[in-house]
Amino acid sequence: SDWTPSPPFVDFLETGDPPIFIGFGSMSMADPHKTTDTLLEAVERSGKRAILHAGWAELRTADLPKSIFSLDYAPYAWLFPRMAAIIHHGGSGTTGFALRSGVPSMVVPFTADQPFWGERTHQLGVGLPPLAFSHLSAERLASAIRTLCEDESLRQRAHQLAAAMADEQGVERTGAIINRFLSA
Repeated sequence: SDWTPSPPFVDFLETGDPPIFIGFGSMSMADPHKTTDTLLEAVERSGKRAILHAGWAELRTADLPKSIFSLDYAPYAWLFPRMAAIIHHGGSGTTGFALRSGVPSMVVPFTADQPFWGERTHQLGVGLPPLAFSHLSAERLASAIRTLCEDESLRQRAHQLAAAMADEQGVERTGAIINRFLSA
């Protein structure tokens, strides 16, 4: 609650259309420099602006074009609703923030439960089918970025899902279920 965005970050957000978020959280990769090059090319091909979250993936953060802002940290609950689209690794926590944001997303799964969350996001109609990291290319990602940013039906469904999630009072309902179970 005491986090404040830096002035350069605020300037980036307020200058131009909402950017896309690209971040792979705690995922590590064999060649982060090559992955960064792929991401930069995809953003350039898409004609969009982006926020690149280096995370544990150690994506390159120097010598980026002006259309890409390198981000060390921002709370996802604050950041994601300000994005045009969200591209992430599909960790359960990140997926939850993406779904609650009201913004279309796409999962680039690496391992474990991430393919499930990518499929679930797509099944809910709020994102594209997952694109496995092993199949990531600038061409595929650029096409996905354009679709995520331009498909109004995705945006509308993402907004509707976020509103439904906000209204469901999940913590209270879960507590009641647990209490009922423990009382039985």
